[in-house]
Amino acid sequence: MGLSRFSFSTEPLSVPALQASLADSRCGGYAAFEGWVRNHNEGREVTGLEYEAFAELAVREGERIIAEACAKFGVDNARCVHRVGALALGDIAVWVGVSARHRDEAFRACRYIIDEVKHRVPIWKKEHYVTGETGWVNCERCAAAPAHQHDHEHAHEHHHHHGHDHDHGHDHAPHAHLAAPQPDYSRQMRLREVGEAGQARLRASTVGVIGAGGLGVPVLQYLAGAGVGEIVVIDGDRLEASNLHRQTWYSLADCGNPKATLAASRVVALNPEVKVRAETLRLDAMNATQLLAGCDVIVDCTDNFASKFLLNDIAHSLGIPLVLASVHQFEGQLQLIDPRRGSACLRCLWPQATQEGVVANCAEAGVLGPVPGVLGSLQALEVLKVLLDLPARLGDELLIVNLLDLTTTRVKARRAAECIGTCTRSVAGLAAARSSSALEVDFETLDSALAAGFHVIDIREPHELESAPLPNGRVSHIPMQELLEGRNLPAEGQYLLVCARGGRSLNTTRALRERGLQQAYSLRGGAERLRREPVSR
Repeated sequence: MGLSRFSFSTEPLSVPALQASLADSRCGGYAAFEGWVRNHNEGREVTGLEYEAFAELAVREGERIIAEACAKFGVDNARCVHRVGALALGDIAVWVGVSARHRDEAFRACRYIIDEVKHRVPIWKKEHYVTGETGWVNCERCAAAPAHQHDHEHAHEHHHHHGHDHDHGHDHAPHAHLAAPQPDYSRQMRLREVGEAGQARLRASTVGVIGAGGLGVPVLQYLAGAGVGEIVVIDGDRLEASNLHRQTWYSLADCGNPKATLAASRVVALNPEVKVRAETLRLDAMNATQLLAGCDVIVDCTDNFASKFLLNDIAHSLGIPLVLASVHQFEGQLQLIDPRRGSACLRCLWPQATQEGVVANCAEAGVLGPVPGVLGSLQALEVLKVLLDLPARLGDELLIVNLLDLTTTRVKARRAAECIGTCTRSVAGLAAARSSSALEVDFETLDSALAAGFHVIDIREPHELESAPLPNGRVSHIPMQELLEGRNLPAEGQYLLVCARGGRSLNTTRALRERGLQQAYSLRGGAERLRREPVSR
């Protein structure tokens, strides 16, 4: 017969003509399926049907299904014709025919084609009822089981299989017994790029997600829903009410609790099959390797440059792909760094790590909730593409998404010349980060820092102090810029610099150390952490 075919018809189908189109002297087996319009559906009397289809997409997908059936079952010829427009009771709505060397292959290919068509091809059915009402139904509802569970026929149509014995049957799907719901990946397994093999790959994968906030929430939701085997959630922050407009997985009653713990409980509720490990701490150069070892992909969902560059360097150190995203007001950026493919990284674009305070974070610049939601969803998609080895993943480029005017821009990124083979910039960056870890200290409360003999210096800007002052009269205020421009502090003092989240204070501490002030330190986590801790008034 030549090429396999999928087509639509506005006219009644002629079964003899369709059967003749499959005639092949090489074939000894022939099977056909006919779907007839019947007079009832789900307890309602039906007087007729209408079918509509997204023709261009439907024909392309239908041709793909028939090609799959021919390859999968070794059949010689196959064809499917679906009616569109108005149909009366008893009309043939869909016809599938297969001719093959043997009848078993013909039967199985026929079954495969009709089930796949019902699940994958964009066809809609409008039912006309005796009451005069009508209702649209996506034909996916007519399919009783996914492709890998062909254990009973469709409940809404008659079935007419032709073989040597011309056996006719009218099967109806049994009523399922009520049972506890189980994770169901059938919709994504319908994709030929996923299937059972792809689902097994996801189940065997481990993903490290750093940050369970605006970016992390959609990432965690979609990875858990997809059935990724294990997720490591790392976040040292606690939930605040100001987070909720963009971190919609949580509730107002959750405020004050660690985000990592909250996220882990949500993952388990969404998909109990996923193993999740919550780390309620701040990722740093000293613990990152241990926390992320064994991951197949790392996802950066942080909102500060120090963490992003650290993750860039850790990904190169471990040889693990990293999916980065950042958000600024209405715009977001997305980048995939894959050391295994020698791709460009953050340090190829910015040889000198971006300093904290140069670009404001969400708390300082503001953000609409859906913006990180969109970028986080794109991150999840990139992670799944990596785990499933799908094509068209991001390469040596930076994707910029403007959510205000809905435009995208791709900026080409080339790997640094000196990093061919080994990313020397990331090696140096990781070494510097580990040496910087000695510049940071942890304190549970402001009083504990003062009791340890530190002069606490708040380096934030005046407007930051006004909106969120540190509740202690013994704290000095010297703006960061004054210290960077050369204001000297007494050499005999022991100083603890505090900014909003710890990034600017770390950079300022490093600058003071370079000027010889060896007793300068940065408070890890910054003022936001202290505001969550009890302090004396």
